Amino acid sequence: MDFIWILIAYIFGFGIKQLGFPPLIGYLIAGFGLHAYGFEADDLLYALGKYGVLLLLFTIGLKVQIKDLTRIEVWGGTLFHMAIWVSALTGIITLLSATALPYFSDLTIQSAAIIAFALSFSSTVCVVKLLEESGEMKTRHGKLAIGILVIQDLAAVLFLVFAKGQLPSIWALALLLLIFSRPLLNRLLDRSGHGEMLPLTGFLLAFGGYELFELVGMKGDLGALIFGALLANHRKAGELAKSLLSFKDLFLIGFFLTIGFTALPTLDMFFIAVAISLLLIFKAVLYFGLLTTLKLRGRTSYLTGLSLMNFSEFGLIVMVLSVSTGWLDNNWLVIIALAVSISFVITSISYKGAHTFYAKNKHYIRLFEKNQRLNRDIFCQPPNAEVFVIGLGRVGQGAYKALHAEIGEKVCGIDADNVTVKHLTNKGLPAVLGDAEDADFWDNINLDKVKLVMLALPSIDDMQNIAEQLRLNEYSGAIAGIARYADEQEQLESYGINHVFNFFAEAGTGFAEESLKIISKPR
Repeated sequence: MDFIWILIAYIFGFGIKQLGFPPLIGYLIAGFGLHAYGFEADDLLYALGKYGVLLLLFTIGLKVQIKDLTRIEVWGGTLFHMAIWVSALTGIITLLSATALPYFSDLTIQSAAIIAFALSFSSTVCVVKLLEESGEMKTRHGKLAIGILVIQDLAAVLFLVFAKGQLPSIWALALLLLIFSRPLLNRLLDRSGHGEMLPLTGFLLAFGGYELFELVGMKGDLGALIFGALLANHRKAGELAKSLLSFKDLFLIGFFLTIGFTALPTLDMFFIAVAISLLLIFKAVLYFGLLTTLKLRGRTSYLTGLSLMNFSEFGLIVMVLSVSTGWLDNNWLVIIALAVSISFVITSISYKGAHTFYAKNKHYIRLFEKNQRLNRDIFCQPPNAEVFVIGLGRVGQGAYKALHAEIGEKVCGIDADNVTVKHLTNKGLPAVLGDAEDADFWDNINLDKVKLVMLALPSIDDMQNIAEQLRLNEYSGAIAGIARYADEQEQLESYGINHVFNFFAEAGTGFAEESLKIISKPR
């Protein structure tokens, strides 16, 4: 039976990927297909899905900066959106309950509010997968979306407490002492090395956090998130997240498959779920309106709203709890499960062309921006820069520092991660905060003096988008990029990137050149 799951998941995931869409769409289809043919999910599949979500939340925690959650655009955007959405949708469902529509006629105002609340959340799994595959976790809109998801998770904890009518144990207050465990956790991570002990440490902390929070009556998922956040500032946090990446992605396949095993819908249920999915447009527009009102740029608001344009797996948890307490009929669990699945597909497809759509319609989207801009969204022109290094990860920083040693202030680094940029500027190295895929960024940058743009990014799609932005802004200098594999090198060259360096092949050449310098020095 386990082989059947692997086979079907592979066939559908592989097929969808060949069409240019995220494999998760294929996994969702595979789950419903298996269920339709009479297969049933066992405890192992549900366990894999649970493990995937735990590792996902833990790795999110590794990237969360607590101070980012205190920004008004994060908590304000979340709470205002939730309040407006629940109020509006409760009213719509209540009106429909007065009709003879199937499944609506027996709904009360209380049950309508529960359904609206369940649909107010966005999917952490879906959003993070999209952002990771697009290489946008550290961008302005990526961090904003993650912050909103974290605030939603906190709201979820409060709901579970009140819905169950069961307060956490008095020992839950002791969880506040976890802040003092950071030195111990940091030392544990330091001593884990770089081999198999590193991901094992991640498993220990993610699952340990879950069990600790469950032990005192708190939501275990929140424990995994908190333990990750305790290590967010550690120098090995990024390495730890990468070591867990393959495990997390593999386990999450189980999560997407289990959604299809929730229940099989009737035709009426399917049409209701489709109608509910049309509300996703309102969800995205509402995010866009609120975030622009809070003085964010149009592009940031648009991409954030589009990424959050889905329903959440937490909605299923709300529905299960509501059905078990008798607040809702079991049919609504099936309808919401189907709506969640449809929303994943819609978000995955629509976000694929998000940057292209913005580039073509940016003049209209900018009309909704406020005249006053948040300080974080004000672009700075790099002074005297003739070379831009975009992407300041390990490879990018290595190239940037080597160039700075040769040409000084004529090189400038650009990165979407404010922590990285601040670290470099504190050392007196010229660096600018900016998302190089952002059309607004290049519209505010003078490229007349720039002779070379170096793209040190992990995603070839990102490099293609940046190359297109540079051409649209009439950049006439050279563009260089890095590739890990031969087929990626060919793709980048086809995008018009002048010089492509194979990451692994060039590493050997660079090592040889540096070694020759050693023996050529006079003794």
